[in-house]
Amino acid sequence: MRRNPAFWFVAPALTLLAVFFFLPVAAAFALSFTDFDIYALADIRRLRFVGLDNYRRLLGDPQFWQALRNTLYFVVVSGPLSVLVSLAAALLVNHRLTPFKGLFRTLLFLPVVTTLVAVAVVWRYLYQPRYGILNHLLGGFGIEPVDWLGDPDWAMPAIILMAVWKNFGFNMIVFIAGLQSIPESLYEAASIDGAGARQQFLYITLPLLAPTFLFVAVITVIGHFQLFAEPYVMTQGGPAGSTLSLALLMYQQGFRWWNLGYAAAIAFVLFGLVGSTTVFLALIRRK
Repeated sequence: MRRNPAFWFVAPALTLLAVFFFLPVAAAFALSFTDFDIYALADIRRLRFVGLDNYRRLLGDPQFWQALRNTLYFVVVSGPLSVLVSLAAALLVNHRLTPFKGLFRTLLFLPVVTTLVAVAVVWRYLYQPRYGILNHLLGGFGIEPVDWLGDPDWAMPAIILMAVWKNFGFNMIVFIAGLQSIPESLYEAASIDGAGARQQFLYITLPLLAPTFLFVAVITVIGHFQLFAEPYVMTQGGPAGSTLSLALLMYQQGFRWWNLGYAAAIAFVLFGLVGSTTVFLALIRRK
């Protein structure tokens, strides 16, 4: 049987995907049905099949539910905020009256490529309760200083603010690409018909940006559900677990306490959340 020559071109890539993606995912899924821990790591004979016990344990784990609430809070608040800031920045940079567009695109994209450790150093100084710039500005309005990273009520909003600033630049570039694909003739025709800037935005820009919105929404949701680096660097999940995310809990269980089977179960619950939310967004777009 003669194979299509295209098969041999894609075979190396498919092999790499199978070896370094699909096989590890399958192994992790199998691991979630075991009690694999540091003792099994030393002696594989200690490994036991526990069935759905890890998933049942999740249902009764208060720390898991706290991490789930924190993650959903971050996704629901930070996701739309990040998309709106990205769209606003894209509209401003792409406006025909804006000079030095390339310079502004570069400056606004810089936080995305800046290492998180450097960003965390700067933002921890901004959030410093006694000497931080943010509290100094609030003091000018007569507002008492806020312990941004030490108060459970303010720690997650502080993480959200930093995450939006750090990540909005990527979505901004995507929105700019979407805006530049809209024919200028549509705006000219609408202007001749008497449509103002608001009507043009509502009835031309937004509808034609719908595919871009779907892409940005899916990418943003996937990234926000995987919240890890920001709380890990800034708060270590504290104070009182107020910034503990599912990804950070998975890391702690897997690499601090070596409960790798339990950590794998958390990973696949997170995978289910991301997958179901992505399908939901796609259905909304279709309707």
